[in-house]
Amino acid sequence: MICKVTDMHDKEVINICDGMRLGCVDDVEIDTCTAQLVSLVIFGRSKGFGLLGHEEDIIIGWKEIEVIGEQTILVNHPMPPRIGDGRRRKGSVLQGIFGN
Repeated sequence: MICKVTDMHDKEVINICDGMRLGCVDDVEIDTCTAQLVSLVIFGRSKGFGLLGHEEDIIIGWKEIEVIGEQTILVNHPMPPRIGDGRRRKGSVLQGIFGN
């Protein structure tokens, strides 16, 4: 299959490590010396309608790409745990104040 860089923009990226949808390809990095695709870039999500900045961009190296399909790209990209992912952390601010 031959794919243009502009076609990559419409493809959804799915992480096979956890099945999570990472987003759509927003940009690509190309090595201009070797003319090879180096990585895919997915821009970080906006926080507070963009007023509070955005999350970090996700950079997926070429070696992490497993399959490029017609509509999706499957990647094997280990993601670091996010703060506020719903898991309880040991010791919170309120516990420090009230000692509960």
